[in-house]
Amino acid sequence: MTPVRDAGSGRGVNRRQLLIGGAVAGLGAAAAIGADLALTAQDRASSTPTTGTEAVTGGETIAFHGPHQAGIAAVPQAHATFIALDLRPSTSRDGLRRMMRILTDDAARLTQGEAALADSEAELAAAPARLTVTFGFGPGLVARAGGDAPEWLAPLPAFSIDRLEDAWSGGDLLIDIASDDPLTVAHTARMLLKDARRFATVRWRQDGFRRARGTEQPGTTMRNLFGQVDGTVNPTPGTHDFDAVVWATDGWVAGGTSLVIRRIRMTLDTWDELDRSGREQSIGRTLSNGAPLTGTKETDEPDFTATGTAGFPVIPDFAHIRRARGDGTERIYRRSYNYDLPPTGDGVSESGLIFASYQSDVIAQFLPIQRRLDELDLLNQWTIPIGSAVFAIPPGCDRDGFIGETLLA
Repeated sequence: MTPVRDAGSGRGVNRRQLLIGGAVAGLGAAAAIGADLALTAQDRASSTPTTGTEAVTGGETIAFHGPHQAGIAAVPQAHATFIALDLRPSTSRDGLRRMMRILTDDAARLTQGEAALADSEAELAAAPARLTVTFGFGPGLVARAGGDAPEWLAPLPAFSIDRLEDAWSGGDLLIDIASDDPLTVAHTARMLLKDARRFATVRWRQDGFRRARGTEQPGTTMRNLFGQVDGTVNPTPGTHDFDAVVWATDGWVAGGTSLVIRRIRMTLDTWDELDRSGREQSIGRTLSNGAPLTGTKETDEPDFTATGTAGFPVIPDFAHIRRARGDGTERIYRRSYNYDLPPTGDGVSESGLIFASYQSDVIAQFLPIQRRLDELDLLNQWTIPIGSAVFAIPPGCDRDGFIGETLLA
C-alpha cells in the first residue's frame, strides 16, 4: 500500500489510516471496523500470487474399496508409516469387529479426501495425494478372533544374521499408511490411532521414504541408501504373474496376501570404506544403472555362468543378486522404504531399509530366499536385521463391508 506524506509530521500515512480516520470522524467506530475489514480483504486479494504452471497432485485419490486392499499393487508413494499395535486384554471378538468397522470407515473417507467422522482438523484431509491405508493381522489378533491362522502366520525362524529388537518386532494389528505427502500421512495416522486407542496400544512405528514424486520418471526402480537400485525383478502389478506371486487363494485370507516386514540397519559408516568395485561385487550389479555385472541395462538377465579372464565368475558366488535369485522359483514382491534417524555416538548415520515383502505364502516363497542370504551373502557385512514381523493382509471390502470381515463377520 503506497504511503502518503504528512507534511506536518514528516511521517508516512497510508490509505488505510486516512480512510479509517475519516470513517471514525463521520460515521463512528462500527463503520471504521467495516472499512478496515473491506480493505483487508482487498489487500489479500491483491497480494495473492498468480497461479503457476506447476501441477498440483494433492487431490489425486486411489479407490479404497475393491477385492484387494489398495496399498499393495498401487504405485508406491513417496512416504509411508508402518504402525504395529498390541490388543488390549479387554478387546474381545466383538470389540475387534467394532474396531475394524470404525477403522475401515475412517480410512475409506480419508483416502478420498474426506474428513474422518471425528476429525477436528478436517482441512488436513483435503489433499490425500494418493493416500492408501492397508491393514494387517498378526497371530495374536487371529487367535483373539478365534480364527484359523495360516501356517505361515508366525514369527520367522531365527537367522544367524539377526539382531532383533522388541522395539521393531511383532504386533497384533498393522496399519500401513502411504501417501505422496508427509502431512497427509501424519494426519491419517493420528486419526486412525484415535479410532484404535480403546482397543489397542501402539507397539512400534516405522516411518519411511522414497524419492519425492516427480523427482524421477514414473516406473524408475527405487534406490536404497547404499545407492543400489532396489526391486528390479519385481513382478508387475496388474499381470497374471503378479497375481500368482502375491494374492492368497485359500481361507479367510483369499484375495489378500502375507507381509513380512524386516527392519534392516545399514552400516553406512563402514560401507563408505569400500571402493566402488567392491560395492558392485558384493551386490552383483553396477551402481550407475543397476545392470547386472554381465549386462548393460538394469533389466538384462544376469548370466551366472559367465567367467572372467582368470576363470572366476563375473558375478561372485557371494553376490547378493545370486543368493537372492536361487533357481528363480521362489519370488516375492518388495515394496520397501528407506529410513534415516539422527546418529548416535561418533557415527555419521543411523539409517536403513524397512524391507516389506508381499507373497501368497511366506514358507514357500520368502523363507528359502532368506535362508540363502543367511548362509552366504557378502552384503551381510553391512546389513543388520533389527526388526521382524509377519502379518496376514486380509482382502479388500465393498462399500457396505469392512476390512477383516472374512475373519470377523
